[in-house]
Amino acid sequence: MNYALEIKSVTKKYRDFIAVNNVSLKVAHGIIFGFLGPNGAGKTTTIKMIGGLLKPSSGDISICGNSIINEPINAKSLLGFVPDRPYLYEKLTGMEYLKFIGGIYRLREAEVIRRSEELLNLFEIYNFKDELIENYSHGMKQRLVICGALIHKPRLFVIDEPLVGLDPKGARLLKRVFTELAKKSGCTVFMSTHTLGVVEELCDELAIINKGELIYYGDIDGMKRLLGKADANLEELFLQLTGGDEQIPLDNII
Repeated sequence: MNYALEIKSVTKKYRDFIAVNNVSLKVAHGIIFGFLGPNGAGKTTTIKMIGGLLKPSSGDISICGNSIINEPINAKSLLGFVPDRPYLYEKLTGMEYLKFIGGIYRLREAEVIRRSEELLNLFEIYNFKDELIENYSHGMKQRLVICGALIHKPRLFVIDEPLVGLDPKGARLLKRVFTELAKKSGCTVFMSTHTLGVVEELCDELAIINKGELIYYGDIDGMKRLLGKADANLEELFLQLTGGDEQIPLDNII
């Protein structure tokens, strides 16, 4: 079976430190997948390996059957990637930036303009397309980066902390876009986030990584059955699995 994303026994070491330890994961086409973990758990390292920014110390990662290591051009042509700290060329206008990204994917100019206009309208920044990016607000920059990641109609869309810097209206729009991408276009959305309410609301499946190791992979109902807590919310389940539910005494502090 061909998966949108397959992580195969991936390990990432930095000298004696193991950031990601023998992680394997299969993500189906056309779903929204949440990737969770405490700070320092290995989420961003894993995402950078998926995007081809870091090379695994061992193992392999495939995007729609294409190895990111052995077939990087094919794999990345199917990937839309938004890191936790995206870089923008701030002396370009919004439209110039999207034309630049479209050129990287070898799209025809007419297609780039059409897609850019569609996406800029969708994310409600079309009226700013000829403004320099340095004049955009943080939320507008985030929307523009997402436009760039979607311009070539990827089969796998990977985003790290998607709602950071977005106001409630922008966050609601982005959640609707994720749902439409998965249900209507068959694109898989793979998102890493600390916003557990969004995972509970949107995600079909999720995985939790802790101390570099995968500790859960499945859906929320399966997690409830595993922990024997049918009425618990995701926050309670997550904290129990990651050992983060210890209560710090506050009597002498507050």
